[in-house]
Amino acid sequence: MNKVDKIKILYIDDEQNNLNGFKATFRFDYTIYIAVNTSQAYEYLNANPDISVILCDQRMPDKTGVQFFEELRDRFPDPVRMLITGYTDIESVIDSVNRGHIFRYIKKPWTDNDIKSAIEEANKFYLTNSLLVAKNRELQSAYDELGKFAYSITHDVRGPLLSVLGALDLAKGISNKDELFDLLEMMAEAITKLDEYIKNTHEYYKLKRGLLQFAAIDFHSLLGDIAALFKIAGRNNNITFTSKVIQNESFYSDEISIKMILNNLLSNAFNYQRKNAGTKKVDVLIEVIENNLIITVSDNGIGIHEDHIRNIFEMFYRATSEETGSGLGLYNVKDALNKLDGTIEVTSEINEGTTFKVTIPGKKHDAK
Repeated sequence: MNKVDKIKILYIDDEQNNLNGFKATFRFDYTIYIAVNTSQAYEYLNANPDISVILCDQRMPDKTGVQFFEELRDRFPDPVRMLITGYTDIESVIDSVNRGHIFRYIKKPWTDNDIKSAIEEANKFYLTNSLLVAKNRELQSAYDELGKFAYSITHDVRGPLLSVLGALDLAKGISNKDELFDLLEMMAEAITKLDEYIKNTHEYYKLKRGLLQFAAIDFHSLLGDIAALFKIAGRNNNITFTSKVIQNESFYSDEISIKMILNNLLSNAFNYQRKNAGTKKVDVLIEVIENNLIITVSDNGIGIHEDHIRNIFEMFYRATSEETGSGLGLYNVKDALNKLDGTIEVTSEINEGTTFKVTIPGKKHDAK
């Protein structure tokens, strides 16, 4: 086992000779920390949160080992606790084991093999328990997201469908073409919302399950394809759209993730325009500088209140009552950036517009 992989052990005993002997015996097998009292033990635990096994003598001057482990359980629940004790303390040991404060006890006098066996067993328990805790967190997170999806489906899917059904019901009794045209526009808007929700949900699951594939990216070509679609939306909604690429070097990353990031940021910029503004605009600039990708998307739309900016990347969060978005787009952007080791900055003013600045480091040519 390499030094960096050694099990970290904390041993507390008020007899210095015992501490010195323990460290001398096991220093080649483990990373050893020794403390003559519980105050010093807490200093080591605060400085080394990855200590996995704690051994403590039962007979301590400031408090017993059982008392120390009892209070330790609340402050540092992860390390495995083992008590070193003599036969006369067996009642305290039994009580502590029954109350769950220690993993096992080691009876004096102990042998080197007793200690090594106990430490190895304790570390296996520590690793298994740590994995279980991590899996429980993942499960709780998945459960929370499932609850959000269940609520979102009733709101974001059923809402547009009811709008379409309502418009169709109204259309049955209308013969005026202008009124029918208004109803068709209402249905088209509802279906567009539904399509946006489905697209972002699909992207969410692709990000969760997909593997990154790194390859050289030509941003002139990538942005050209994306910009062609948004220019049509710009003409239809009287939005001036400009795009620019500055790339004089190769850049390796996951193209699908970057396309998703760019699409979502541009969709936001187009969706959250001021309806009655005389001039509407969206600008995107892509730069590759010293193996860093910088994407800047700015608009002069409705803006985001400063109280909402810190929350806009949460799942299903909406910073405005204008429910044109699914609440998944920016969440997906943040998730993709986490996988690419990227960052995002947001500046915004109400009724002035918003700017998103994304920075993504490139991967080496041989990155897998």
